[in-house]
Amino acid sequence: MLNYTIFPNPESKQWITFVHGAGGSSSIWFKQIRDFQKHANLLLLDLRGHGESKNFTSNESYTFPILANDINVVLEHLEIKKSHFVGISLGTILIRQLAETNPDKIQSMILGGAIFRMNARSQVLMRLGNVFQYVIPYLWLYKFFAFVIMPRDNHKSARLLFVNEAKKMNQKEFIKWFILTSEINPILRKFRAEELKIPTLYIMGTEDYMFLPSIKKVVQQHSASAKLVEIQNCGHVVNVENAAVFNSETLQFVEYVTKKS
Repeated sequence: MLNYTIFPNPESKQWITFVHGAGGSSSIWFKQIRDFQKHANLLLLDLRGHGESKNFTSNESYTFPILANDINVVLEHLEIKKSHFVGISLGTILIRQLAETNPDKIQSMILGGAIFRMNARSQVLMRLGNVFQYVIPYLWLYKFFAFVIMPRDNHKSARLLFVNEAKKMNQKEFIKWFILTSEINPILRKFRAEELKIPTLYIMGTEDYMFLPSIKKVVQQHSASAKLVEIQNCGHVVNVENAAVFNSETLQFVEYVTKKS
């Protein structure tokens, strides 16, 4: 089972579950814990091969349904019947996948730096990565991708945080996660086409040039359930680059959804 950490709030029955992106770990949420714990019980997860789940691996190829089910296993173990979910980057795909199979467990989705389409540049990067993944040290690849996705000086803290977390992975595990990117386009096409009746907040940086344009289109198409907040002068990892706005907007949304439930 995935490693997890709970930050309890004895005065609340609400749960908020945090899902990090590829190469990260539950430690990337350190700027959220204090504010969010005032409102709910918190569940922080380390995905397979990441953080304290680095030894939770298997020989099978990874798929988004398998990885999303890892999250569901923890929910079942803790007897959490329903939770708000907060994700960043690739973690947003896993939350959306979990919503396909277990929609009753998701009270709302807060998707930061959401990935719902791979643009031409990102697809070229993925192809290059697939060509060189066995001959170039994985950390070189990860640093390169991190720089392309988060290129500006004000993105540096988020970029370094993810690179430092990625150092804890091994080459074999990195490759398994990288191969997973070959599944992204078909599954994202399906997600864009199908609107779920789950309240969804997209929180994107105005400088997240690779992924923001597609999210704007998704929100227009899914206007019944989706809302977009853009954080100025911010890149891909919005929860790190501007935690104050991220926390405020997310908690307002959680409170709104909770009251309506």
